[in-house]
Amino acid sequence: MSRETINTHASFIEAIANLLRGDFKQSEYGKIILPFTILRRLDLLLESTKQDVLDAAADLPDEMDDQMRMTILTDAAQAGGQIYNQSQFTFASLRQQDAAQLRTNLVDYLTGFSPNVRDIFIEKFKFTEILKDLDDKGSLWLVFDRFAQLSIHPDEVSNLEMGYLFEELIRRFSEMSNETAGEHFTPREVVRLLVDLLLANDDDALSGKQIIRRVYDPACGTGGMLSVAEEAMKELNPGLNVDLFGQELNGESYAICKSDMLVKGHDASRIAYGNTLTQDAHPNETFHYMLSNPPYGVDWKKYADVIRQEREEQGDEGRFAGGLPRISDGQFLFLQHMISKMRHDENGSRIGIVMNGSPLFTGGAGSGESEIRRWLMEDDLVEAIIALPTDIFYNTGIQTYIWILTNRKVAARRGKVQLIDASSARFWQSMRKSLGSKRRQISDDARAEIVRIYGEYLNGDAGYGDVSKIFKTTDFGYREIRVERPKRVIFRGSSDQRKALEASKVFQKYDLEQQNRITDTLYDKCNDVEFSSREQFAQHIRLCLEADGRDFDAKLVALIVSSAEVPSEEGEVQRDARGRIVADPKLRDHELVPLDEDWEAYVEREVMPFVPDAWVDVSHIDPRDGEVGRVGYEINFNRYFYQYVPPRPLAEIDAELKTLEAEIAGLLKEVVA
Repeated sequence: MSRETINTHASFIEAIANLLRGDFKQSEYGKIILPFTILRRLDLLLESTKQDVLDAAADLPDEMDDQMRMTILTDAAQAGGQIYNQSQFTFASLRQQDAAQLRTNLVDYLTGFSPNVRDIFIEKFKFTEILKDLDDKGSLWLVFDRFAQLSIHPDEVSNLEMGYLFEELIRRFSEMSNETAGEHFTPREVVRLLVDLLLANDDDALSGKQIIRRVYDPACGTGGMLSVAEEAMKELNPGLNVDLFGQELNGESYAICKSDMLVKGHDASRIAYGNTLTQDAHPNETFHYMLSNPPYGVDWKKYADVIRQEREEQGDEGRFAGGLPRISDGQFLFLQHMISKMRHDENGSRIGIVMNGSPLFTGGAGSGESEIRRWLMEDDLVEAIIALPTDIFYNTGIQTYIWILTNRKVAARRGKVQLIDASSARFWQSMRKSLGSKRRQISDDARAEIVRIYGEYLNGDAGYGDVSKIFKTTDFGYREIRVERPKRVIFRGSSDQRKALEASKVFQKYDLEQQNRITDTLYDKCNDVEFSSREQFAQHIRLCLEADGRDFDAKLVALIVSSAEVPSEEGEVQRDARGRIVADPKLRDHELVPLDEDWEAYVEREVMPFVPDAWVDVSHIDPRDGEVGRVGYEINFNRYFYQYVPPRPLAEIDAELKTLEAEIAGLLKEVVA
């Protein structure tokens, strides 16, 4: 089937949606049209063996085991895969029935399908409810009749061609539904870029006969990434056997994806329903290629207990070996889940995942995100990260990034990470018409250039320094050392001091009359006095209290002195009872020392010339390596690709303003005239 023919079929189906205008929102069209398309395809697929299935079903005893019944009826249907329909109806016979009975007959037709198909239509698509809504609004017969005229028989439209057609319909109806498209649909140019990056330089690995490659998407949505991956891989080797696996939480998206697998002749049982993070539907499975666009910034609070328990029980041997990120964002959970399914043979595995900027830099040293980045870099799993343009997704304009990971790096890439900045106007073009938040797109030429920069490992030496840079994995690491400075204070008697003393819980334990006598003395004899020495101020307090005949003890004097502390650079350095300098928490600072640099040399060069009384808290150590300073990792694209643009000269700006003023004055004259 040519592209033109695919578009013709897609346009015919899209035209059916026009029958829904007025009764349904545009965003609801896909929920009606896509299930009907699948239903029509299955009807034609099972048409030739319909009577065989009915005959086989009639001969089966009621008490037969469900699995045996399914096996017998599936064999009779001869449709490839576990699909059959034992209802007496077909689309052709339904058209001959009373139109008033169409909804009832269609429900009977749906319930006649094999359990896997019934689950798709009744449980996930909620198709019986859709049929009722259509019937109530008087549109059911019109829509059904038009679909009955759709000719997509397997003899005319192959499984591969049907896949292309179905993908085109998903794209059209997703774009039509701007407000929700981004939740379940990734723009095709982004998917194709991700797939091309994933397969770059893999021609040899995919060549040959009887080659099997397993592809997995843990948040597969409608299955677009899996479909594009299969298509691209078969372009490299038409004889390649591609096994597709996926899991999806959204019921409607799951139904579409599983339906897509059915119409293409894949084993649809490999597409699972449920929460990947809590209910891994493919345990102990490994895959050659994995790709995904998981939810951005979605918290995992609802199932945090299950994930934390798994982490505690399985530790480094489990799915979340790098640790757990903050509860407000689960992107790193999906990535670690994918890594846990890498193959450890000579082929290894490759992963491509789209994430927002948060996993690059959120969280300081010791945080969950930083520890996960540390694990990724120390295990040398990250091969490249590509910054994408903003405004290329349907429901968000934020910047996104493609991460490419593998456990079979070639020698030249070992211990290194390639960063590619594909966010500039060089790699995108404006769309003639926006689709939700999507205002830009990546052209085929731009996609090819990005893939070439990655595939050929180009960098500044090749003239690509403005868009591609190569770093050692340790370049993203640092040691966060704690720099302390001495606590310096002066002692000042004032109203603020008395308020601080009166607010003290220890002072409030004294008798109220004694409290009042003490504060009276402080007001009369210790107001507006200042000392730089603790001992001198304490002596002054004692003398004042003695002069007024006040009862006091050493504890009370120390309390009064402490209430009079005022931070001051000219003050006395404070020491504890053992004579050690006391650090001032308010002056505490942290220096991020590059991981490959000696922290002592760094402090001597960058800290001591400016604060000579500072020192490093050597008890602030990394819990994993025991060295001074906590290790952290972050990847700051802006730091590596920032290009300073000097402001324009003031004279140039002034001249431009005068020109604009003259133009405005001229326009005003025309209006007045």
